[in-house]
Amino acid sequence: MSSLETARKSWGVMPPWVEALAQACDRASQDRAARAIGYGGAVVNQVLQGKYKGSLSRVEAAVRAVFMGELIDCPALGEILVVRCSEERKKPFAATNPTRVQMWQACRGCDKGGSR
Repeated sequence: MSSLETARKSWGVMPPWVEALAQACDRASQDRAARAIGYGGAVVNQVLQGKYKGSLSRVEAAVRAVFMGELIDCPALGEILVVRCSEERKKPFAATNPTRVQMWQACRGCDKGGSR
């Protein structure tokens, strides 16, 4: 059974991000798709089966960033890909870098992109 078939069977009407994840798994493998979004294969498997007990919103944000190419309106940078938002949020604060200071200030109160 393909990942897409598994997800359809488990979710019924599945959210678009779950479908995108299942399609990514079918193109490569669950492990490769999982690594691409920063999770383990077991998490992806549980998500596809609708049994994941962790934060689905974090998995969703990762899937949207990596596999769906979504854009957001960043308060500091304007319109950017969600994946860039996620990458920017992972960078450490650097008082000597004006862009990092701007991003740190903008990201603190923002709920649009990847998790911090």
